[in-house]
Amino acid sequence: MRYSDDSTRILRTAAWIWLGFLLAIALMDFALYTPQVQRMLGETSRLQPPLPNQPFPTPGQAGRLNLSPVYGYYTANGLMALLFIFFAYWKPIQEKLSDVYYSFMLAVIAAAPIVISLSIVPRFPQGPLSSAEGMALRQLPVLFVALALVAWRYRFVHVVFFSLIITAFEFALLVLNPFESRNVTVYFFIAIIRTISFIAVGFFISFLVSRLREQSESLRQANANLTHYASTLEQLAVSRERNRLARELHDTLAHSLTAISVSLEAAKAYFDIEPEQTREMIDKSLEATRKGVDETRRALKSLRSSELEDLGLSLAIKKVAESAASRFGLDLELDLQDPMPSLSPDVEQTIFRVTQEAIENLTKHSRAKKFSIRLTSHAQTTLTIADDGVGFDMRSREASGHFGLVGMRERAELAGGTLKVKSEKDKGTQVVLTI
Repeated sequence: MRYSDDSTRILRTAAWIWLGFLLAIALMDFALYTPQVQRMLGETSRLQPPLPNQPFPTPGQAGRLNLSPVYGYYTANGLMALLFIFFAYWKPIQEKLSDVYYSFMLAVIAAAPIVISLSIVPRFPQGPLSSAEGMALRQLPVLFVALALVAWRYRFVHVVFFSLIITAFEFALLVLNPFESRNVTVYFFIAIIRTISFIAVGFFISFLVSRLREQSESLRQANANLTHYASTLEQLAVSRERNRLARELHDTLAHSLTAISVSLEAAKAYFDIEPEQTREMIDKSLEATRKGVDETRRALKSLRSSELEDLGLSLAIKKVAESAASRFGLDLELDLQDPMPSLSPDVEQTIFRVTQEAIENLTKHSRAKKFSIRLTSHAQTTLTIADDGVGFDMRSREASGHFGLVGMRERAELAGGTLKVKSEKDKGTQVVLTI
């Protein structure tokens, strides 16, 4: 079983905190504690011998006094901290211990400071932090690290259990330690205060960790939903693009192929009966084929609206309208709002495509002499294209989908707008796009 990377990371952090604390308290002891002890020893050697229970050394003991308990304390703690770091970075032991690895590391970092302090600190020369209270202070930072490890990995009930176990373990060592039998009452009160503090702090750590995990899970679910939403949007975009291509091909290639197919079927029927009629039908089919090729090329070219991208909406419409008016000798009236407000790319694309399709229809079918284009945008954007051509019967032509009206209407709906067409026989046609 591979151990959790998060658990390994937090154990390594705890190991370096332990070692850093030892270095900090060692600097404090050897910078402040040792000179004070030496001064106390010098003063004691000039005084009368103390009572038998007095902790200060007598003048005869001064020469034999050394700091080996202090060195022993830091050596033992330093070795345990380094061993903890070694275990935190040694992957084979993580894999071997598997599920009990984290519990084993907790036992090491929680038990080692207590055992070392109860074994060595009571032998310290009289000075700072050599009392029962000092011993408790020496243990506290490392035990707080152990508490944080418990609260991070387990639930609050385990925090309470850990606090009680630490207290019971310390009292068991006190009973077996002859040096500290006289300080049991002091240790008892210190243990009570520490246990209460551990439970209170552990509760807040557990609460914060649980909230953090809930937020992480919520974020994970939100990320999964966002990924699903993005995938759905991508599929929708692909579907819309397919529909757009279908409209382009339907308005060009499908019409041309249908006309050619009908002409060829007729030519086949007349082939043995009227050769001249057959030749005429084949000529018409060839002409329809050329027109279909031209229309298909135009549709493929228009799939990428270079004019719209390069010139902007108003100039692109102006260029298309002027080009059509010039090619077919039509009078043109333009009324384009300037400047236009910023519109979304989809809206601009829709307006431009509807303009192209409407101009294409009027130049091919309306037999108009003039046409006009008006574009305004205030509370809504309105495009109006009108001509003075022959018009058509709305009921027959619109229902059959001629002149690309169905495709134009679909474009308008996809952009959140509406398309209205007004036409009467011999009274021209008006196309109004509103978004």
